[in-house]
Amino acid sequence: MDYRSEFRRSVDQPDSFWREQAHQIDWIEAPKTIWQPTDNGHGQWFPDGTLNTSDVALDANIRAGRGDQTALIYDSPVTGTKRSYTYQQLTDQVALFAGALKAQGVTKGDRVIIYMPMIPEAVIAMLGCARLGAIHSVVFGGFAAHELSVRVDDAKPKVIITASCGIEINRVVEYKPLLNKALEQASHQPELCVVYQRPQATADMQAGRDLDWQELMANAEPAAPVAVKSTDPLYILYTSGTTGKPKGVVRDNGGHAVALKYSMKLVYDAHPGDVYWAASDVGWVVGHSYIVYAPLFAGCTTVLYEGKPVKTPDAGAFWRVVQDHKVNLLFTAPTAFRAVRKEDPEADQLSRYDIRSLKRIFLAGERLDPPTYDWLKEHTRLPVLDHWWQTETGWAICCNPVGLEMMATRPGSATVPSPGFDVRVVDAKGHSVPTGEQGQIAVKLPLPPGCMMTIWGDDERFRKSYFDPIPGFYSSGDGGYIDSDGYVFVMGRTDDVINVAGHRLSTGEMEEVVASHPAVAECCVVGVHDEMKGQVPVGLVLVKDGATIDHDELEEELVEMVRERIGAIACFRRSMVVERLPKTRSGKILRRVIRQIADGESYNVPSTIDDPAILDEISEQFQH
Repeated sequence: MDYRSEFRRSVDQPDSFWREQAHQIDWIEAPKTIWQPTDNGHGQWFPDGTLNTSDVALDANIRAGRGDQTALIYDSPVTGTKRSYTYQQLTDQVALFAGALKAQGVTKGDRVIIYMPMIPEAVIAMLGCARLGAIHSVVFGGFAAHELSVRVDDAKPKVIITASCGIEINRVVEYKPLLNKALEQASHQPELCVVYQRPQATADMQAGRDLDWQELMANAEPAAPVAVKSTDPLYILYTSGTTGKPKGVVRDNGGHAVALKYSMKLVYDAHPGDVYWAASDVGWVVGHSYIVYAPLFAGCTTVLYEGKPVKTPDAGAFWRVVQDHKVNLLFTAPTAFRAVRKEDPEADQLSRYDIRSLKRIFLAGERLDPPTYDWLKEHTRLPVLDHWWQTETGWAICCNPVGLEMMATRPGSATVPSPGFDVRVVDAKGHSVPTGEQGQIAVKLPLPPGCMMTIWGDDERFRKSYFDPIPGFYSSGDGGYIDSDGYVFVMGRTDDVINVAGHRLSTGEMEEVVASHPAVAECCVVGVHDEMKGQVPVGLVLVKDGATIDHDELEEELVEMVRERIGAIACFRRSMVVERLPKTRSGKILRRVIRQIADGESYNVPSTIDDPAILDEISEQFQH
């Protein structure tokens, strides 16, 4: 079936469309009801179905004859370790760990916080919780103690699972002191903490509370999958909230399994046996959806990588992983390849490796800037496919639907809405704007399966945040436009639109222009306060390694480029060369904090920041 007819069917006949997709997974009791509206403006998918997510991910593959196929490859350049698990071996480990938790009193509906690095035990812990019907909440390993304590108080876990340490390039980060500090600050106290001891650091254990992972496993009996309702929560994943209080995104079991299984075919054209690598972290939604769950639902081999795109040991790291494990499909964030391009602008490292196994490269998590797209396309000669989604949706809102048909790519566009997502561009009142005109990107309700069901413990906040701003729609918080062929262009968060002397201008468009300069490796443009014009744009620019251009000369050229392509109306007159851009650990640039620094406002150092010292450097440059 072609994309257009599949999309129309998903929107016009959602019940029959999603009933068909539900047949693709193993239910304990198949659903009769497909969709049931609720009074929070959303609803429930497959409400009378029962299943177990761990069973769908693991046992179902054994039943299908894939027990001896590799399910998980662990590759850790920071420890020099490679390890793999077949579906049978991974199922055995998960069943054993679920049994260990069960012996400690963990049952269906209990919350378990997982605070771990990128090691197989993190995946085993997630799937072990799912096997019991316990609700896991993964917190990025090494997250600040305060942020961890806030999540402990919100989720109220019975158990916390951690490791003695994580490794950031060549630095050992001890987790246990951070966990201890978090629990000192938290009102809620877990009944126990399970600690996986790594050889790089040994954690001190607190008698009566802390239990050793290996000892628990040695004495455990395997646990069978527990039947849960489709609508029972699978996990809580915290995402930053504008109020400072993190939002606990709640994902269900049934809708999640159906949507992710469908997405593996639609978005990635992945087949059983394909080696699929999402180069992300289990602490983020990409890690949940496309390191742990979706590849296993689809019978693929998934890669768990404990390293970076550069410096572990060099800018050839990704190509080495592709070669060593014969990766077929690679998915990462544009920032990863911007880092590679900065260190290896001519892609010399790529020529050292055989990447013929690789069929496609997928990018998401932030806007794919055309220069990064062009660089990847030129040097790999592979399809480079952008797609757009959010923590809240769990899978792609827009994609190039290669599992149905490969559509022509357009740099800057995430291509077209995925079946199930009725995407519109609207004004502040919810009225559709003309084709090609920028507005707010919204999705007509109901949302398809796999999207968040609510905010943990705060249904009112869920409704107010996502459904009240534009009645009848899910408000994405992103702005953009749809062209005459239906291609969706996401230009960034709506607060990345600046108002220059009454003209609303997209900083995303300016970033495209600035990034296209041959000496620029990466950039961001923010709007800063101006007495005369309200706001004016300022660019922060990283120069490519080896580029010799004078900084003043570069600024002149960038100003001229923006003037030529967007017009003098943009008032782009200033750019600063910086050593680094402040980013979250997942690679998103902290634009709001940069704006606050530029405007001389007080700001909070986000717990998600990769390196807080960068903010002092940026502040000093703005003062000059």
